[in-house]
Amino acid sequence: MADVALSKSGAPMRGLLFARRGRTRLDVTDWLTYGFLVLGLLIMFTPVAWVVLSSFKTQANLQEFPPSILPYSSETTVVEGFDQPLPLFDVTLKDGSKAQLAQIRRVGRNAQMINPHNPGAGRVTVAVTDAVPVRKVRLATENYTNLVASSGQAMGRYVYNSLFITTVATIITLVMNSMAAFALSKYRFAGSSVALISILSTLMIPATVVLVPTYLIVAELGLVGNLWGVILPTVATPTGVFLLRQYMLTIPDELIEAARMDHASEWRIFWRIVLPLSSPALAVVAIFSILSRWNDFLLPLIVLNRREVYTLQLALNSFQSEFEVRYDLMLAMTTLTALPLACAFIFLQRYITSGIASTGIK
Repeated sequence: MADVALSKSGAPMRGLLFARRGRTRLDVTDWLTYGFLVLGLLIMFTPVAWVVLSSFKTQANLQEFPPSILPYSSETTVVEGFDQPLPLFDVTLKDGSKAQLAQIRRVGRNAQMINPHNPGAGRVTVAVTDAVPVRKVRLATENYTNLVASSGQAMGRYVYNSLFITTVATIITLVMNSMAAFALSKYRFAGSSVALISILSTLMIPATVVLVPTYLIVAELGLVGNLWGVILPTVATPTGVFLLRQYMLTIPDELIEAARMDHASEWRIFWRIVLPLSSPALAVVAIFSILSRWNDFLLPLIVLNRREVYTLQLALNSFQSEFEVRYDLMLAMTTLTALPLACAFIFLQRYITSGIASTGIK
C-alpha cells in the first residue's frame, strides 16, 4: 500500500489538507481526489454563496438578465433643477465621443439625458442601446432593515414558533428513538426482528401519502392551529431508531450486566450508561431532526392556519402574492433562517463523522 506523505510541520489539520500518496510529487490519484473535492465544494457551496450575495441585491438588480454575481447599484447624482437624484450613464454620442450623462426619463428606445456638470447645455436624446449605467458594488443592507421593519413584532413570533417546534420535537425525538433503539439492541424478545423490520419499512411510505390521515388525527385531537399539532406527528423517526440501534450494538453487554449486578435499574442503565456512550449517534440524530423540523413546510402549512402560529418557513411564503414576489425580502429572510442551522451544524459537527461511521459497526 502506498505511503501517505504528510507535511513535516504544522497543525494536524494542515497535514490532513496536504496529505498525498506520493512522497515527492502528487500522484494521479491525488489529482483526482483534490479535483473531486473541489468539484463537490463548488456544487454544494455555490448555491449558498449565491443566496447570500443575492440577499444584498436590490429588487431591480435581482430582476436583471443576465444576472450579476455581485450586488450592484446604479450611481446617481444631484442635478440642479431636479428634486430627485438622477441615474448616471456612460453614453456613446453620435460623433463617437463618450460622456457621462444623467438620465431624466426614458421614452421607448430613447432616453432624455443631461450633462450633470453643465445643466444649462440642454437635454440630449440618446438611444438606450448607446447608454450603459454606471454601477458600483454596494451591499443593499436595507433589505434586512426593511424586513424587520415590515414584519415588526411578528418576526419575533415566527422565530419563537420555529425554535419551539424544533427544540421540543428534537428532544422528544431523541428520547423516543433512543428508548426504542435500546430495547431493540439490548433486549432479546420474540418479535424483535419483526418490530425492527416494521419500523424500517415505514421508510418506503412517502410523507405525502400519510399527510391526510395525519391531518385527520390532528384535527380529532383538536390540535389544528396549535404548535403541538406539528410536533407530535413526527416525534418518532425510523431513521433515528436504526442509527441509534446500530450504534448501541457496539456498546459491550458486559457493562450492562455489571450494572445489573450492582442492582442498577433498567432506567438508570439507560440514562447513566447507554445514553452517554451513545452521544455521537445522538448528535447525528439531533442534527437530522433539527434540519427536518426547521425546514418543514408542508405539515405546518396544513396544520397552522393562523398567522400567530406561523413558522419562519410559512412566513417566507407570505412574501409572494398573486401580483408580486418580493425577492429582496425573501432572500434576506432565507439567509437569516439558515443561520441557526449553520450554528447547530458547527456545534455538532465533531460528533457527526464518528457517529455515522460507528453506526455501521457491530
